[in-house]
Amino acid sequence: MKEIFDAAFAAYGCVINNVDTEEICIYMQKFFDMAEVQYIASDPVMEQMAVARYMTNELYGEMPLQIGACFGRNLKMNALEYHNCSEVNIAATDLILFLGKRQDIEPGNRYDTDKAEMFFVPRGTAYEMYATTLHYAPCSVNGNQFRAVIVLPRGTNTALAEKHADPLLVAKNKWLIGHPESGLPDNMVLGLYGENRIV
Repeated sequence: MKEIFDAAFAAYGCVINNVDTEEICIYMQKFFDMAEVQYIASDPVMEQMAVARYMTNELYGEMPLQIGACFGRNLKMNALEYHNCSEVNIAATDLILFLGKRQDIEPGNRYDTDKAEMFFVPRGTAYEMYATTLHYAPCSVNGNQFRAVIVLPRGTNTALAEKHADPLLVAKNKWLIGHPESGLPDNMVLGLYGENRIV
């Protein structure tokens, strides 16, 4: 496992410095201890915080954003997804990421889980993941609940309005490949092969 400050992370994204994340990290404590991973696309309180204005104006060039939360307990890779835009996260607790590269997706929508790298992210760290980065729900550290702030263009991860030819497109601006042992529905592409890796 590497730290997010390691040079290897540059292939996947960048750490965002000089931004105060303490207010939003404290607010994230309101999300209850869940056994299952939960995702909330948009939280109106977080979207009014100073850090949200910075994200909107400086990181996304005044694009309309949604700021939400992912939280719970997770120890496995389970799936990898990507968006056709960068995703910005703030670690409201220590957490671990499995990250891969879209360029390594093989014909037939297959991906070797051995190619993913693990990164430890300490509480309070803001970071950007590029559109070419495969990622999914963070993983817990020492079995504790993780909490992460998720910043994306508004509408991302919400329900599709129609059917599409690409089987990986499972929500607006969300393409996903699952692992056969993930428990995801069979109608999704379960193209991750190799071990469903555990932190």
